[in-house]
Amino acid sequence: MNRSLADSRRWVVKIGSSLLTNNGLGLDSEAIAQWVQQLLVLHRAGMELILVSSGAVAAGMERLGWTQRPERLHQLQAAASIGQAALIQTYQQYLQKGAVVGAQVLLTHDDLRDRQRHLAARATLRTLLDMRALPIINENDAVTSSELRFGDNDTLAAMVSNLLEADLLIILTDQQGLYDADPRQHPHARLLSEVKAGDPQLLQMAGGAGTGVGSGGMRTKVLAAERAARSGTATIVCAGRTENVLLRLWAGEPLGTYFHPALPKLAARKRWLAGQLRPRGTLHLDAGAARVLREKGSSLLPVGVHAAEGDFQRGDLVCCLDPKGREIARGLVNFGTEEVRQRLGKSSEVLKAEFGSLDEPELIHRDNLVITSP
Repeated sequence: MNRSLADSRRWVVKIGSSLLTNNGLGLDSEAIAQWVQQLLVLHRAGMELILVSSGAVAAGMERLGWTQRPERLHQLQAAASIGQAALIQTYQQYLQKGAVVGAQVLLTHDDLRDRQRHLAARATLRTLLDMRALPIINENDAVTSSELRFGDNDTLAAMVSNLLEADLLIILTDQQGLYDADPRQHPHARLLSEVKAGDPQLLQMAGGAGTGVGSGGMRTKVLAAERAARSGTATIVCAGRTENVLLRLWAGEPLGTYFHPALPKLAARKRWLAGQLRPRGTLHLDAGAARVLREKGSSLLPVGVHAAEGDFQRGDLVCCLDPKGREIARGLVNFGTEEVRQRLGKSSEVLKAEFGSLDEPELIHRDNLVITSP
């Protein structure tokens, strides 16, 4: 196996609490400045960057004078509420020096579990990237309930990677990477440079949380890499305080542990669309639309669809049938059943006249479409 970042353009970068707060001693502004400077270099090079940042609870603890992470949920929420403002203010301070706008995005597990909110979060984040802003994501600790918590930002970062189909997830931590044994207990443990995400042996090698500041550990990072791989995203876990760590990774230096996904991004997504979602409806295509899908893999426009069956909502999976009733494709539809029926057979010009500006002129975008029959 050989790691390759040559074609990776969309990165999710996660920074843990122990790095951001210098093991609980308040926000480490100098370290944050150095990471932001590296992000600015990558941003100017045309990279799409999403930052998943821990540290709100720890920053709040420092402002409250607490030395131990509280266990009660309402205390965590209070600390997060106080610390989140300080955390974002610090990031904005350094991003503005590079003329980049930071955008705070707070998420709960329910935001990504509910299909409509999932799509809304994805649309917002994609718009921010198109605007060349830098999203700064954290769990919405101030309001989330215990049953809706991600539990750690490693999991959140992996879910954001799935959401945006990132090329690479980078988890910066206080360890060099994944070792074949816990280096805190086995001084001769060997750093693993490259592994396969999802290998069950990796969990046996991973220990628990390393500090009292964060909620994760190497085990959560191994699980995060496995989750990210579901959308074809590779993961690197490495030491965040390594000098110019992000720029050195960008240059191809083999730092930390690289988790290879089992499938490349496109293949992973197509497998998910083709086999892991249950269709909620059916679209009947005319011969022209069927031919265009088969030959060009284009988006599906309303003009080529003459009937819709089922009870589906925006974001549901639907099957596309050719005039002989054979399934030729399936994909995630942009509209619910009734909205689709209002658009059937109509050209983009007619739709624009009827509905005004068209943010989504297609019924199914080509990025959300997989051909199932040649």
